[in-house]
Amino acid sequence: MQYKNDGFKPETIDAFKAELKASKKPFKIVPSEGNSDEFVNFYFVGMYEGREVIYDAALYTLRLHHSSEIYELAEHKAAQKFPNFNGINYEEDENGNLKPLNSNEEEIGWFITEIIMELEEEEAVKVQEFIDLDTNHDYGIGLDVALHIDHVDEAAILKFIKEFNDDTIKLDETMYAFQSEDVEEE
Repeated sequence: MQYKNDGFKPETIDAFKAELKASKKPFKIVPSEGNSDEFVNFYFVGMYEGREVIYDAALYTLRLHHSSEIYELAEHKAAQKFPNFNGINYEEDENGNLKPLNSNEEEIGWFITEIIMELEEEEAVKVQEFIDLDTNHDYGIGLDVALHIDHVDEAAILKFIKEFNDDTIKLDETMYAFQSEDVEEE
């Protein structure tokens, strides 16, 4: 039988299930610097079209999804205003400290910050919970999931996997807008 990728192969799935059984968890976190309390990438086994498959899930908070959407829109507006803008590159010196931006990058950075603040104040961007399935993924099936939760922890992952596999997950269709949390300086 022809499989789309290794995440569909029964022998790969069986080996992964054995690994999960040994870990006593129904998922395996994919090691990444991107994992945080608002985003976790993990694998788990579920059903797709009557067959077992490995899901490659990216679960993140709705707040993080909102921030990403706002930042993308602000970058788009910066690209319109500054024709030679192609992103701000933060570089570190030999001690790991961020190097200062040049004056053009600093001007663009301030412009983006102002746009973000305006968009948040006007609640111009609203988001809702979603699950996107990617059946053309390079390993198993990709899942992009944004949920209205405060943080992504083991309990949130376990709840998601159970509800997803039981087909009982109910997505909140409410549209949400968030404000950046003020970071207090000490």
